Amino acid sequence: MRKTNRLTVAALLLPLTVIADTLWISRFDNGAADIPAPWQIERLDRRVPPTVYKLRKWDGVMAVEAWAKNSMALLARPLRVDLQSTPILCWQWRVDAPVATADMTRKAGDDYAARVYLTFEVPPEQLSLATRAKLRLARSIHGPHVPDAAINYVWDNRQPVGTWRDNAYTDRARMLVLRSGAAKAGGWVYERRDVAQDFRRAFGDIDGHLHGLALATDTDNTGEDAHAGFADFRFVARAEDCPAPDGH
Repeated sequence: MRKTNRLTVAALLLPLTVIADTLWISRFDNGAADIPAPWQIERLDRRVPPTVYKLRKWDGVMAVEAWAKNSMALLARPLRVDLQSTPILCWQWRVDAPVATADMTRKAGDDYAARVYLTFEVPPEQLSLATRAKLRLARSIHGPHVPDAAINYVWDNRQPVGTWRDNAYTDRARMLVLRSGAAKAGGWVYERRDVAQDFRRAFGDIDGHLHGLALATDTDNTGEDAHAGFADFRFVARAEDCPAPDGH
């Protein structure tokens, strides 16, 4: 993967903030009423009501709060990060409870109280003819936002932590269960993932260029309600700790 300068990346895709070797993706102003650009709502199906996202100071954490009621929408932003220099994604999240009737093995159960969605561009010559054909078909139906590859970090209701699966709709999106069940529900939980290693495990020895990051709380398949929070996304080098946000 071609190396890029992190300061240049930050300048091109404001508001990213580089502090030492930490690339901050979300550091929201305590006084902000709305979620700022470049974050935006992406509705994958206009027939489905969108999940509601807003900013909230939640147990001392400035966070995105998500409410889903038989709904689905991503809160997404474009993102370019040099995963050779800063491959580690850190964040914290919380759920009130997992989606009780979800089942990630079936389309009818493809709902999550919380997930973090990373999209990647892959050089066309590294994709098979069959994969390129499937992607063209998917984009003709769902639009140009369909990625070459994606990783979903999910808070599931039943699958063991560490489970990898293809998404119920497409093998171009791989699901990784980071939390399962209600044992950690009701409070903030910190995560640290090596995105470069996870991409290789999910898709093998091809080049994946990080293209975007999204958050989601979705219940459109099960019809349930879900409530979650997301905060403090940042990328760091492998040798670096995940720094605590100011004031936490």
